[in-house]
Amino acid sequence: MVRIKFTTDSAADIPLTLREELNIQVLPFPIAMEDKEYADGFDFTPEEFYDRLLSAPKIPTHAQLNPYIFTEVFEAAWQEGYTDLIHTSINSKGSATCANAFQARGEFYKDHPEARDSFRIHIIDALNYTMGYGWAVVQGARMAAGGAAPQTVVDAIQDWVDHVRVVFSPLDLRFAKKSGRVSAAAAFVGEALGLKPVMTFTDGESRILSKVRGEKAVVAKLAEMCKAERRAGTPYLMIQGNNTEQSAKLLEACRRELGEEPALAYHIGGVIAINAGPNLIGLVYRI
Repeated sequence: MVRIKFTTDSAADIPLTLREELNIQVLPFPIAMEDKEYADGFDFTPEEFYDRLLSAPKIPTHAQLNPYIFTEVFEAAWQEGYTDLIHTSINSKGSATCANAFQARGEFYKDHPEARDSFRIHIIDALNYTMGYGWAVVQGARMAAGGAAPQTVVDAIQDWVDHVRVVFSPLDLRFAKKSGRVSAAAAFVGEALGLKPVMTFTDGESRILSKVRGEKAVVAKLAEMCKAERRAGTPYLMIQGNNTEQSAKLLEACRRELGEEPALAYHIGGVIAINAGPNLIGLVYRI
């Protein structure tokens, strides 16, 4: 009997309710904050983390997931009788985590050659962040629950990550500047002139698509891009941080421009907040 295990990391930002409903195992990135280490997505809610992040004397850091963590996950799934494990990973160009998963898979099969034909480990490099791949995991788990074959699910997840667009705007540039997503010079000019970047990821690399003046223009630009680019009949998701006012305005703009509700409106987790800042809004959709 086919049994599929779904795993991903906490930067996928899959809400707890969906994780539990679909039995998706999320591996938490460790976050170091004020001499303590926390498990992203487990030791605090996103909203609780925003408050801690903004009050911290310095911006927290997060580490990669090492090969040992993946080895333990693979061992456990094999012992539990799963026939397939599908792991969808954070962008390999931004973290060594994906490479560590591949390394662990090689070591697992070296230690357990008898498992090669009975336990298949599929690893997908999302080349993206947040629900740019988290949503693919959710949909894959739903497909599996409906009886889809493992390779069909893997192909569907790969198809989504190959065609997804994540567009967002960090409304407070200090975090994006610190992480290198926005250069210090661009952040300085942006802060001085009130310019806000609208950003995306292409082949794993961050890219500024445009710069607009003021938060009202950001909302309009995001909704306009989604309307122009989104593949007809496919869902869109709304990215939220701690700016409830602009999130509400974006939701209203999307309702007006797209004529439908988002499939999901969710809050970014700790890893994404550290790198982009909690004060951001954005959309996820298929192109």
